[in-house]
Amino acid sequence: MASLPQVQNPAPVERHYAVTEIAEMWNLSADKVRDLFEGEPGVLVIGQRNSHRKRRYVTLRIPQSVVERVHARLSWKAAKG
Repeated sequence: MASLPQVQNPAPVERHYAVTEIAEMWNLSADKVRDLFEGEPGVLVIGQRNSHRKRRYVTLRIPQSVVERVHARLSWKAAKG
């Protein structure tokens, strides 16, 4: 019987946020949050983007580190003017 590969250095478990959680925290629409994070590296995309249905069935889970990175980038852009 084959054994599963062992993970040498498991990454620490990081808090992942739903789009609606970030929308509430930042006082933005869920659509705007989805636009901000959908192409961001590190975001978990669950589902199919290129579905033949009218509505895309994709769930995003956004790690805390990605939330912080995007927030810092947006804050820097706002401060720069």
